[in-house]
Formats: sequence, structure tokens, C-alpha cells
Amino acid sequence: MDSIKIKDEFIKLGQALKLAGIVDSGIEAKEVIQNGEVLVNGEVDTRRGRKLIPGDSFTFRNKTVKVESQEL
Repeated sequence: MDSIKIKDEFIKLGQALKLAGIVDSGIEAKEVIQNGEVLVNGEVDTRRGRKLIPGDSFTFRNKTVKVESQEL
């Protein structure tokens, strides 16, 4: 399982997809999220602004990425 590290308390789902390199743009992120292609913690979530916190994970096309806190 891959991971992304965030320094804030949360990251929005669309931003997380871009940070993980899964999508190239916000427009692409919006489309795949609204089409129900992204799972958050194992369930479909169609909200691009869904806040992910460390410990959450998201899956797109069989690639799962875990959100982790960046050590300061």
C-alpha cells in the first residue's frame, strides 16, 4: 500500500488524488470522484471536498493509498 504524508490535520480527497499522482488535474479528480470510482475507507464517496485525516485510505483502480501525518 502506498502512502501520502500531510502536514495539516486533513487533506481534501481531490487534492489527495493529485498528491498521490493518481490523477493529473483537479478536473480529472472531480470526474472520477463524482462517477463513484473512488473508495474512501472501503466505501464509495462522491464528495471531492471529503476531508481525509491521517489513518484514512482511498482506493482508485485497485490502487490504495493511506494518509499519514508528516513528522515535524
